[in-house]
Amino acid sequence: MIEQLHNYLNLEYIVVGMAAVILYLLYYVYSKDQDFSKNIHSVASVVEELNREIYYLKKNMTDTQKSIQQNSRGMSDEEIYQEIERSVYDMVQPLSLGIKQMQENITAIDTQVDSRVSSLENGVKQFSIPTSIHGNDDEKIISLFKQGVTLDTISKELHISKPEVEFVLKINKIK
Repeated sequence: MIEQLHNYLNLEYIVVGMAAVILYLLYYVYSKDQDFSKNIHSVASVVEELNREIYYLKKNMTDTQKSIQQNSRGMSDEEIYQEIERSVYDMVQPLSLGIKQMQENITAIDTQVDSRVSSLENGVKQFSIPTSIHGNDDEKIISLFKQGVTLDTISKELHISKPEVEFVLKINKIK
């Protein structure tokens, strides 16, 4: 009777420990999700800035086209080509810088996500399931099973549930 109470308390401690680990993992994921959201917000602001820049570039390009059309009567083909090249360079330069900044942000976020995933994987690998719930009963269960005793009989004889008997046999790769 005392041994059953002791085993029951051990099971409760295991369940409480697992619950604590799960709560800690939830808190960790929640806090890291907030950091990730901040990074996403910074990428979104860069994208918004790029959209604004594209709008101004389109407007500038329209103005430049109008200017070229007005001045094309007095400009040679070479001057028109140089004017277009200069205008295009002026328009593309800010976009190029914005794209580089976005690539750096995405690379940083990717690195952070990879490190967090590997950290979580290592944490999960370190958390191990106990090999048995009742420690001392393992040998009895294995011995009785090898003697041909049924799972129901083993569970009644040792006063443990049938799933626990199956669990011990599976852990020890017997069944």
